[in-house]
Amino acid sequence: MRAALVLRDNVRNRSRIEKAYRRAIGAARHEIIIANAYFLPGGKLRRALVLAARRGVRVRLLLQGRYEYFMQYHAARPVYGALLAAGVEIHEYEPSFLHAKVAVIDAQGDRPWATVGSSNLDPLSLLLAREANVVVEDAAFATDLRQRLVHAMQHAGRRMDPARYAGRPLRQRVLDRVAFGLMRLALWVTGNRY
Repeated sequence: MRAALVLRDNVRNRSRIEKAYRRAIGAARHEIIIANAYFLPGGKLRRALVLAARRGVRVRLLLQGRYEYFMQYHAARPVYGALLAAGVEIHEYEPSFLHAKVAVIDAQGDRPWATVGSSNLDPLSLLLAREANVVVEDAAFATDLRQRLVHAMQHAGRRMDPARYAGRPLRQRVLDRVAFGLMRLALWVTGNRY
């Protein structure tokens, strides 16, 4: 087993966690599963997921299905369209609040990769907070994590239908765009690019 602690701070390790994700997503050959409570990846991460799906990698996201915080819930919604259009599967976890921050890539391949930690794929985690993830390259660990995530998607998640997403009510779309705009404005005011 190989494992490494990957930190994110505001001094020397500003983008290590995001880069670890992007490298693993870029190398994925078969499957990517990400479970996050707050999911609003920046442009580079979104492009990496879209490109992976377009090259035939099965990409599945297990995300928060319950309304917890206005900004995190609504600001994430506008990025779903491009992901769904690329073939990314989005499953919303419904039984309770989801606070998972894990991912597994190619668990059954020759280079399994998994991460467990404190970092969501959103601007608060990747630009402002101090975070720590453990990256593990081990078939047994990755396979076990994959099985747990697949079980959660099948038994506690609801798969988002692209047509239903596209046809959501105007009020919902307006709230989503307002939250997304406020998030972008807040990042601009703090001088962060995402």
